[in-house]
Amino acid sequence: MGNPNTSGLSFGTIYGLSCLSACVAETVTFPLDLFKTLLQAERISRGERATHQAYRSLVLSIFKEAVAKEQGGYMNLWRGLTPACLRHIVYSGSRLGLYEFWREDVLGRDADGSFPLHKAVAAGMLSGAIGQFFSSPADVVKVRMQTEVGRRRAGLPPLYRSTREAFVAIFREGGLRGLWRGWVPNCQRAALVQLGDLTTYDCTKQYLLRDQKEGGWALEDNARTHACASLAAGLVAAFLGTPADVVKTRCMNQPCDAVTGKGLLYRSSFDCLRSVVRDEGYQALWRGCFLNWLRMAPWSLAFYLSFEHLRRMSGLRSF
Repeated sequence: MGNPNTSGLSFGTIYGLSCLSACVAETVTFPLDLFKTLLQAERISRGERATHQAYRSLVLSIFKEAVAKEQGGYMNLWRGLTPACLRHIVYSGSRLGLYEFWREDVLGRDADGSFPLHKAVAAGMLSGAIGQFFSSPADVVKVRMQTEVGRRRAGLPPLYRSTREAFVAIFREGGLRGLWRGWVPNCQRAALVQLGDLTTYDCTKQYLLRDQKEGGWALEDNARTHACASLAAGLVAAFLGTPADVVKTRCMNQPCDAVTGKGLLYRSSFDCLRSVVRDEGYQALWRGCFLNWLRMAPWSLAFYLSFEHLRRMSGLRSF
C-alpha cells in the first residue's frame, strides 16, 4: 500500500482523530473496565488471603448485580462511560499528539528514519503523565460512578445519578483538590501504561515493517501489522500498569475528610502501596491484571485499528 501524503499533519488533526478512536475503543471494552475497577476496589480484611475462586465468585456476583433489571439492566455495564470518554478527549488526544510531536519535531528520528527505544520510552512516559494530569478529574468521576455498582451490592443508596452530579458532589466534598485526588499514582500509572502502550506499539510496528526486511519477512503497513503491534502493546501495558492502577483506584475511591479533603485511609500513593503490600501481599498489586489485560488487548486493538484507518482516510501517513 502506498503512503498517503502528509499534508494536514498537525497537532489538532492528530488530537481529534485520537479522541474519536479512543471513544470507540472505550465504548467497546468498557464493561471489562467496570469489572477490573470493582475488583481492585474490593477491600480485603487484614490477614485474609483471597483465592482465585473468591475472585471468580466476585466477578460473577458483580455481573449479576450489574444487569439486574430493576437497577438498569445491561446498561449498568456502561456506568461511567460518559466521564471515561470525557477523560479520553483530554488524555488520548494529548498523549498521541505530544508523542508524535516529540518524535517528529523535538527528539527526532535517527538518520535511517528509526525512532530509537530510549527516545520512545521518554516520549511515551512523558506524554502519558502530562495527558493524565489534565484528565484526572474525569478519571475520579469515572471510578466513583463505576463503584456505584458495588454500593448496590452492599444494599446502599446511590451517591451519584449522573456525571454532572458526581462532578458537583466531588467538588463540594473536596474542592479542586478532590477532583485531582490520586493524581500522583494516576500519572505514575499513565507513564507506565504509555511506556507499555505507545512505546511498545511504535517499536513493534517499526520492527515488523523495517527491521526485518533483511530477513525477508517484513510485513506491509496494513491492518494485520497494526493488529500485531497493538496486541503486544496491550499485553505490556497491562503488566506494567496494573500495580499503579490498583493504587490509583484505592486512592481515588477512599473516603475523605469533609473539611480538608484529605483521604482518610491513605496519606499518599506510597502509603497506599505499603498498606496493600503489608495487608494483602505483593500479589495484590496485580489484582485485576488478567481483567486488565483482557480489556487492554481489545482496547489497544480497537484504538489503533481505528486510529490508523482514520489517519489514512484523512490523508495522513500511518502512525
